[in-house]
Amino acid sequence: MSELSLSFISGMNERVEPLFDGSVKVEGVNLIATRSDPSETFWRQLSFEEFEIAEMSLSSYLIARARGMDMIAIPVFPSRRFMEAELSIHVDSGIKGPEDLAGKRVGVGEYQQTASLWLRGTLEHDFGVSQYKIRWFMERSEEFSHGGATGFTPPSGISFERIPVNKSLASMLVAHELDAAPVNRAFAREKNIVDRSTQIRAREGDWSKVRRLFPDLIAEGTRFFRKHGYIPANHAYVIRGDIYRKYPWLAFNLYKAFVAAKELAMDRLPGRIPSGLIFGPEYLRQTQAIFGEDPYPYGIKANRTMLQTIIDYSIEQGLTKEKQKIDDLFAESTLEL
Repeated sequence: MSELSLSFISGMNERVEPLFDGSVKVEGVNLIATRSDPSETFWRQLSFEEFEIAEMSLSSYLIARARGMDMIAIPVFPSRRFMEAELSIHVDSGIKGPEDLAGKRVGVGEYQQTASLWLRGTLEHDFGVSQYKIRWFMERSEEFSHGGATGFTPPSGISFERIPVNKSLASMLVAHELDAAPVNRAFAREKNIVDRSTQIRAREGDWSKVRRLFPDLIAEGTRFFRKHGYIPANHAYVIRGDIYRKYPWLAFNLYKAFVAAKELAMDRLPGRIPSGLIFGPEYLRQTQAIFGEDPYPYGIKANRTMLQTIIDYSIEQGLTKEKQKIDDLFAESTLEL
């Protein structure tokens, strides 16, 4: 029997690379793979549903499902980060720590994106800074945003402004037109059409005036993990609804392939850590000492607390109106994994 050919779009990282290079196959499926920056991936899939399997923003997935978009997720989470630790601040802002963000101008790529959802939730619940006490600035235009596809409007009571089209998070932070913003996109290797910080990089600005909100990323990540027991995930994978109904076996086969790809990536990882770094593989051992052998757990059981938290934050922040059930959001064959 010939394999089923399905279109697949995803960002590239070591945990999914084996699916791109053919080292791991999905049983019964030939993946026609497209490598894409997640920002563009989500905009394309939410706007046009052109791929049958796609990486997807968790926050945008909750909103899309609540608004009737036809897709189902599998519990594979390829990207995890400490979102609050990605903020940089202008040294003239008077900000010494996260508690000082109240009353300040804080930029985000997109208000509804998962990174912003986790950022607001962490500021509120860990540092006592209400989302209503911050002036929020959003970089992405309506036409190229997740929210443009899902019908986003700012929640009631939120101070919300869009960044002018001739500026970016990077240019505004370095000019102190913002007090804080994540600006790592300004140093990305490639440009994308969604994130203006990859286009308006403001490299000529006085970057000596910009520093991290959390100077010690490891210390903040350790604090968060010890308090909450997980590293926040911001992406999952979804199957378009018409494909899932036609091939319900696909979800489990995909899950198995993603697990196999991650295991192969972890086997390869020690040899890929640049030998020129003084501590070499010790960086990997340090990460595993803090977060366990697998910092990227897949499945519902290992992620139920994290998933319930993001559902709760979405309601609390006014992005969705009714609390969704975890078991309704993921393919049935993956619920006991």
